[in-house]
Amino acid sequence: MDIHTTALLVIALGFGFYMAWNIGANDVSNAMGTSVGSGALTLKAAVIIAAIMEFSGAFFVGSHVTETMRSGIVDLTAFREHENGASMLAYGMLASLLAAGVWLNLASYFGWPVSTTHSLVGAIAGFGLVSMGSDAINWIGPSGIWGTFKGEASMVGIVLSWVISPALAAIISYALFRLVLNTIFYRPDPLAAAKKITPIMSFCVLITMTMMLHFKGMKPFWKEHFGLAPTDARALAIGLSVSLLIAAVGTFFSWYLARRLKTDEVQHQQLKDLYAARSLSKAIMHLRRVRDTADEPARAQAVATLQSAQTLLHEVNTRTKKVSEHNVFRDVERIFIYLQIVSASFVAFAHGANDVSNAIGPLSIIIDTVRHNAIPETSAVPTWVLGLGAVGIVVGLATWGWRVIQTVGKRITELTPSRGFCAEFAAALTILIASVNKLPVSTTHTLVGAVLGVGLARGIGALNLNMVRDIAASWVVTIPAGAGLSILFYYTLLAIFG
Repeated sequence: MDIHTTALLVIALGFGFYMAWNIGANDVSNAMGTSVGSGALTLKAAVIIAAIMEFSGAFFVGSHVTETMRSGIVDLTAFREHENGASMLAYGMLASLLAAGVWLNLASYFGWPVSTTHSLVGAIAGFGLVSMGSDAINWIGPSGIWGTFKGEASMVGIVLSWVISPALAAIISYALFRLVLNTIFYRPDPLAAAKKITPIMSFCVLITMTMMLHFKGMKPFWKEHFGLAPTDARALAIGLSVSLLIAAVGTFFSWYLARRLKTDEVQHQQLKDLYAARSLSKAIMHLRRVRDTADEPARAQAVATLQSAQTLLHEVNTRTKKVSEHNVFRDVERIFIYLQIVSASFVAFAHGANDVSNAIGPLSIIIDTVRHNAIPETSAVPTWVLGLGAVGIVVGLATWGWRVIQTVGKRITELTPSRGFCAEFAAALTILIASVNKLPVSTTHTLVGAVLGVGLARGIGALNLNMVRDIAASWVVTIPAGAGLSILFYYTLLAIFG
């Protein structure tokens, strides 16, 4: 190789590692943010678990073959027909890696959880726009706007995902958390209720998580080793069988662990008082309605009953005013700690397997294009390149991941293990539904939406609306920011090497 080619390859390796580092600092932190924010894991433990799962997913299951322009946003025909198309593509992908990395770096500094995929898509669209014109950009898709819901890549689909991802996840997490509240925390004996429901929840969680992994994380594995899509009958049958086996084993262990938990007498009385206070508050609300609408003598009876209920509520509140719900429900929350760690580990593994391609995909394309001076349809990803991406992700998480973890875990709404679990489960269920139906969703947007849904279940006051506003603004800015930086770096690289 000549000096020019060697220099480009060295720069590509640097930019690829930098992009992987930023994926770890921003995207990976989403998977563990809820676990740290709820107290289920310490930051150190979260980093260790995420590092193991992300590296395993990226290195052992990550794709060894990447499609040129994986996002499908830019048409390669114009590049192939252009005399200098190969070199323009190489410079453009270099610029895209650096642009996406810089934007993610900036977002991580401010603690904004943004989509690494959208950052890269915006960067690729930016250099494609200035190099080949607007006709080379897939704005709507071959089948129009409805093609987005058939899995066709387009800029419109990405914009739709800003709404679809968080909205669907928020709805699911809201409903899930309300279900948990009504079936466990609002019962006279929450621990007894949790012991009954935990095995059912464990089964549902493990089925959802393993199938999410089947459709999202294992997609490269099925394609490269068996030539199958996750939806093919044989792959689906194997995936379901493995899911059922894992769910059965996990359900047994959750039942075994739950039955060992016991509530002491003081804690049991506190739980009864909290339940009584909650029930009396509801009764008083209804009695006030009767007082305001009923005629005599029903009104007088309602007033007398209301006074008695208010006196009783005061007595119960006097006993419970020094009671911390966190301490009272600590044994119930302990059950959710295990479930949350399991769900976060699945999400991290699936993310590593799927999204490492955002770093090593463009890098592999650059390597093949520069070496052969031609644009490949697909590009082989060497094992050492997968390793480079996996290491970059782990280093990024360990060094700067705490910033986004703080945002997702603590700065949107207050999380407990049960709330964090509901957010993780809702995000995984949303990703599974979207994957099966080919809806455009972002893992980052999905998880943030799920956290919002859990917060909304406790009322709008439970949300930090200023932080929600900043996060939403960062999502909107991601594509133009990536595009603008890509254009700047593209022209800079042309000036240096062209």
